[in-house]
Amino acid sequence: MKKYILFIPVLLLAITSCKPSKEMLYFSEMAKDGNITQVIPDSIKEYESPIKPDDMLLITVTALDPNAVAIFNLPTQNYLAPGESLLITTPSMQTYLVDSEGCIDYPVLGKVKIGGMTRKEATEQLKEKISKYVENPIVNLQCINHKVTVLGEVTHPGTYEIKSERTTILDALGLANDITIYGNHTNVLLIREENGTRTFNRIDLSQPDVFTSPYYYLQRNDVIYVEPNDARKGYANYSQNKQYTVSIVSAITSAVSVVASLFIALTK
Repeated sequence: MKKYILFIPVLLLAITSCKPSKEMLYFSEMAKDGNITQVIPDSIKEYESPIKPDDMLLITVTALDPNAVAIFNLPTQNYLAPGESLLITTPSMQTYLVDSEGCIDYPVLGKVKIGGMTRKEATEQLKEKISKYVENPIVNLQCINHKVTVLGEVTHPGTYEIKSERTTILDALGLANDITIYGNHTNVLLIREENGTRTFNRIDLSQPDVFTSPYYYLQRNDVIYVEPNDARKGYANYSQNKQYTVSIVSAITSAVSVVASLFIALTK
């Protein structure tokens, strides 16, 4: 009888430590409905991350006549390869910083506003402007500082460089080696800055509509925060009040032991 009474505190601790399974699962609500076919809106299907202030753009212009586009490219660099007598010519990094007004200072063209445009739109605008000087120019534009930050209950929190313009929140979590068992999948926070405004957006990764959410595809410099689930919060509260909690558990255990001893003595 005594061993069963002493087992009660252990059983209560195990029960209160159980973690809600919903907080651990991706797309748990989708699984309940069996097979699902989802129509992806065109706004999501054709999504491209817009160009923002502080973006670093790599822009090169080519044409059938290289001399005709030379003025639209930064100067080349000449050097001798080790052990070689031939002069090697390489282009400089044609990088342009988008200023706070969404503009770049481009050779010949001067200030060109491309902030808020997609890469395709900005490329077409530059091509149209350069076409006034060069026949059939080819403009190549890439953003070279695409990064997102993942914090909170993930295996490897940090800032990650992204090369693709169609990076999803799932891609970012994959780079961070997924949410830990202490992360809450149902209330992921995405922090985004747009047009001088910072927004805080909640995403439930257990719901099927995550794939059609305007926050499914990430923008440059997005921050993802995975908050702790109830189990982690409970453990944190326990750690903060560890001495107090241990004293209470010790007192309860002692009381249970005394009761058990009296019960055994009376039943002899």
